[in-house]
Amino acid sequence: MNTGTNANQAALAVIGRILLAAVFLVSGLGKLAAPGPVQGYIASVGLPAPLLAYIIALIVEVGGGVLLLVGYRTKAVAAALAVFCVLTAVLFHRALGDQNQLIHFLKDLAMAGGLLQIAAFGPGRIGLDSRSAARA
Repeated sequence: MNTGTNANQAALAVIGRILLAAVFLVSGLGKLAAPGPVQGYIASVGLPAPLLAYIIALIVEVGGGVLLLVGYRTKAVAAALAVFCVLTAVLFHRALGDQNQLIHFLKDLAMAGGLLQIAAFGPGRIGLDSRSAARA
């Protein structure tokens, strides 16, 4: 095995997780800073219980973002975040005639694709999952 390649793969995997996690963390913290407008937006697309949807989004984005960042239960977290991204695309960015909404729709699908790669292949060597596996 080429250790340089393994080190590059490990670095790329953790950088990819950091970049994906950053989107969820920034979005979640933004929601935390503006609960009223976020709940209003949730209500505007016709979802019931905007407060509950807001709380779920906060938990998924902040909690999932942190877990993805540190690489804990990474495959399951990535799969859940991928589902969240697809649901977000379909529920909130369905006005595909609006270029901004189309970009958000495609961004959410692209993120789901990246997250599915993590769900399939794991977090890489850097992260809490790797430390747990090394102890076992």
